[in-house]
This record gives sequence, C-alpha cells and structure tokens, in this order.
Amino acid sequence: MKRTIFCLLVTAALTSICTQAQTRKVILDQDARGPATTDQQSMLMVLQSPEIETLGITVVSGDQWRDEEVAHTLRMLELTGHPGIKVYPGAVFPLINNKEEIQRWEKLYGVVSYQGAWNEHKIRSSSGATLTGAWNSGVYRGPFEVPNPLPEGNPALKPETEDAAHFLIRMVHQYPHEVTIYAGGPLTNLAQAISLDPKFPELAQELVVMGGSIAPVLPMNWAQTNRREFNFWWDPEAGHIVLRAPWPKITVTTVDISVKTRLTQAMIDEIAKAGTPAAKYIGRWADEEYLWDELAAAAWLDPSIITKEESLYMDIDISHTAGYGNTLVWVPGNQPGLGERLVHVQTELDLEKFNKMVINLLSRAPR
Repeated sequence: MKRTIFCLLVTAALTSICTQAQTRKVILDQDARGPATTDQQSMLMVLQSPEIETLGITVVSGDQWRDEEVAHTLRMLELTGHPGIKVYPGAVFPLINNKEEIQRWEKLYGVVSYQGAWNEHKIRSSSGATLTGAWNSGVYRGPFEVPNPLPEGNPALKPETEDAAHFLIRMVHQYPHEVTIYAGGPLTNLAQAISLDPKFPELAQELVVMGGSIAPVLPMNWAQTNRREFNFWWDPEAGHIVLRAPWPKITVTTVDISVKTRLTQAMIDEIAKAGTPAAKYIGRWADEEYLWDELAAAAWLDPSIITKEESLYMDIDISHTAGYGNTLVWVPGNQPGLGERLVHVQTELDLEKFNKMVINLLSRAPR
C-alpha cells in the first residue's frame, strides 16, 4: 500500500514538473479597446489556451486612452472567468507624437481618417447598440476620462500600482529567455522598458508584434498611403527603438496578412452557442471586423497556421515629413545598415484552420 502511494506521488510530481516545463510564458502588451474588439479578443484567445502562462497584461494608449482600456480589460477578465490575471497600466502618450503634431501633418499632407484615441468615439448602450453613430457627433474623450458606467459594466477588479515598463523588465529578469512579449498595440511600453534597461530585449525569448503595413490588397484608404499602419503610426519613435533592439527573434503580423481574415456574424453566433463566460462576452459585444490581433496571437500559439513568411529588415520612418510613421522594409542585402533588424514577416495563412482555432478558443470555459 505504501509503495502504491509512493508511486502515485512520484507520478504526480513528475507530471507537474513536465507540465511546468511545457508551459509557455507570455506578457500581453495591448492597446486594449473594449468591450470585445480585436484587442480584447486576441488577449482572450491566449488566456484560454492550454499550456500558456500569462504573466500579466500591460496596457498602452492607442485605439482608446489607457485608463479606459484598463477598465475594459479588467471587466473582460471578470466576465470571462480570468480574474487572477493582473493588469499593469503603461504609457498614456506616445514618446513624441501628439494630436497637435498630427493636425499640423494633416494640413501639409492630407487627412488621416483613423487616429485611435484622438478620434471621436462611438457611444454604446448596455445592450450594445450604438447611440450616436460611428466616429461622429463630436464625442471626444480626453486622456483621463473613463465612461461611467462602461457599456459592459464597471469592474470590481483594480489595476496594479507597478507600471508596465518596470513589470516587463522584472519578468524577463525573473524568467530569463523564457518570456514571449506579445505586442498588439503601439510599442511605447516596450520602448520605455528598453530605455530603462537595455538588456530587456535580449532577456526575452522573442517579440511577437501586430503592426506594420507593406502592400495590403483591399479597398480601403490605404490605396495611396499603404505604408501607414496605426500601431506603428501612433508612436513611430517607439517603433523605431523597439525594432532596432536586440531581440532573439521578432515576428511581425502586418496588415497585409491580417486583411485576409474576417470575424463574421456566423462565427460570432457559433461561439455564442457554447454558453461559456467567454462565449457570452463575444456573443454580446463582438462585431464583424478583421482579425488583426487575433492572427498574431494565434500564429504564436500554433505556427502551423502560417503557410508562408519572408525575412525582411524593418524600421519606421521618424522623419516628421510626409512619410512619418510609415513602415520601411528592405530585402536582405539592400538595407542601409543603420541598426535595422531582420524580422519574420508572415504572408500567407491556412484560413480554415485559423477560423476554427478562433471559434474553439473563444468558446472554451475558463481554465
């Protein structure tokens, strides 16, 4: 009997050790617009993935201002059954870029339609209905204004007092070469961390980015400005710093491949049928849109989703001229040699496999 119990304990211990060894650690750095949207949905996919340990979520302004995004994130964690994940507020403003700079730019070079937190905002009721229409009616919220109540209800959870940059640095020192940094928004938090600790990038395992635009094919306003992608455009100087840092590996999901995806109403309805907390959240708040950030997250979770990629040198235009914030790329051998890093740029995907993964992960019960 004693021998049997001993064997069971040893087996349990070995299983625990093996499970820990297989766990992949990640920090989700996101401009976490909500409720739902590509920002929250991409984080939720990672949170619901088996064998993934999310060390925390760091929030940066972008699609919305940081404080509102923090509130939406905390509420998402409550509604989907992930209240143990900690949220760390990060940068409110870009390093240099600002609303006045963009207004000056527009007078010289033309209109920038989507400006994220600098745009006017939709007002949504608790039922999810839009009350004032899309990006109109003069509804602009300042950097520290948070709707009260939020459409999905205010969170009881509170954010951490430690800021995003110090948390990022602390984690890569605690788990050297084990932590993936997933960046689904502007790169300001990461640039701040690099400025505080130049060893931060090399201590990470890899950097996964949703950002950049090379030559997407779609009927949108990129027809004449196809190199302008929001995440890099919001804070070009941060992108310039981060893309030149000594990461062991950089993988970039650009607009070019993201626009080959789509969250359809049929997918939303299928997820909602699962009736889990995450499924109810998606069913109530998700809209049809491109799966920008979800693709970056899914490709990290299961690289077989990507069927083709290429290696390019990448940087950001920080000239404050007509190309400010544009994505710059070179094939190997043609780069200027000013510190650009070689990055893996995804170009094709298995769309059916990806869609099934999105539905599966967003339908699951919380771990």
